[in-house]
Amino acid sequence: MSRFLTLILAGLAWITQASAGEVKVAVAANFTAPMQRIAQAFEQETGHKAVLAFGGTGSFHAQIRNGAPFQVLLAADDETPLKLEAEGLGVPGSHFTYATGRLVLWSRQPGLVDDQGEVLRSGKFQRLALANPKLAPYGAAAIETLTKLGLLAELQPRIVQGDNIAQTYQFVASENAQLGFVALSQVYADGRIAQGSGWIVPASLHQPIKQVAVLLSAGKGNPAATALLNFLKGEKARAVIRSFGYEI
Repeated sequence: MSRFLTLILAGLAWITQASAGEVKVAVAANFTAPMQRIAQAFEQETGHKAVLAFGGTGSFHAQIRNGAPFQVLLAADDETPLKLEAEGLGVPGSHFTYATGRLVLWSRQPGLVDDQGEVLRSGKFQRLALANPKLAPYGAAAIETLTKLGLLAELQPRIVQGDNIAQTYQFVASENAQLGFVALSQVYADGRIAQGSGWIVPASLHQPIKQVAVLLSAGKGNPAATALLNFLKGEKARAVIRSFGYEI
């Protein structure tokens, strides 16, 4: 390689680095693994760095209203981004659905959960974990599912609640709860449930879990924030999202 070409490439690399920015992103807990992978690809392609925080959508809403410096929110629902736009905390019209989540009844124990979810009627468990339905859309979907199955009142004494879907997963993974409703993305790999046993809840049993992104007011004018939202709409990010069991 000629010295001249080397200097040109070095100059381009310097320009890219100099123009690279940073975006602070609040990410719904169910989207932890795919977003970590997407953030790496985003930084490699654009030079921008996504600083990620993971938690419950309801908790993030409260934090943003109290001045938390997030610039992008990847919510687990479609209501919170719209509320933020209405409250003047989100850029009007910037929201879009980046994924549709799937709910799964899951146990770490192989064979415990059948492919029709009949274990819920069997009584072969002591505790059923789900996320707080007031804060977590996956928890709300779990309650809706149990209601449609006519099992909510019967199983209420066995229910233990996690603050968010990540804590709910930990309850089941640690076997403090024998089974629980978690996000499919938390237990999905290579086109199947990777460990234990599970029943993917039919979409007809609950409202669609539309996961919506929004540019927050603190991110307006930040090129890294805009670039990240555009990257999420691209095929590289979509391929990652699909690989974790989400629908696009």
